[in-house]
Amino acid sequence: MKTYLGKMRGERLQRETPDLGDALWSWLGAVVGMGAICWLSAHWLSQHLLIVASFGATSVLLYAAPESPFAQPRNVLLGSLLSAVAGVACFQLLGATPLAVTLAVSLSILLMQLTHSVHPPGAAAALVAVIGGPEITGLGWWYPLMPIGIGCAIMLAVAVLVNNLARHRRYPLHW
Repeated sequence: MKTYLGKMRGERLQRETPDLGDALWSWLGAVVGMGAICWLSAHWLSQHLLIVASFGATSVLLYAAPESPFAQPRNVLLGSLLSAVAGVACFQLLGATPLAVTLAVSLSILLMQLTHSVHPPGAAAALVAVIGGPEITGLGWWYPLMPIGIGCAIMLAVAVLVNNLARHRRYPLHW
């Protein structure tokens, strides 16, 4: 029992001084990526929902941690799409119930792991498909494509362009 409880203490972490330049590249990516989605949502696709909460977390991965396995294009696209499909399926079968929420998130994790496409914001996309309210649930089977697929594709395009402008960054590491 002592060993088990000892694992919970953790270790003291030595943190380096934040790299202002790297932080600014991350900021630029997030401004351009989210700005592009917001602009498209307001001007070009004004009749369609293009912004969902999971895009905030996707932005963190794409622009602040582009070397993360969770930020690679396959994970972002496939993980988000599969999760959105799982969420819509759960809502269609069970409505906005606690069981639908539970199954949407857990099934999205299972699908992402089985396809080697784990993208943590994907689970949020599944959750939003169930609890997002009439504007989201009204999209039905379009939800995985619009906003999830199109939004992820836009953010990925920005990530490729912005991250590779910085000399010390390379994105993606793999497709």
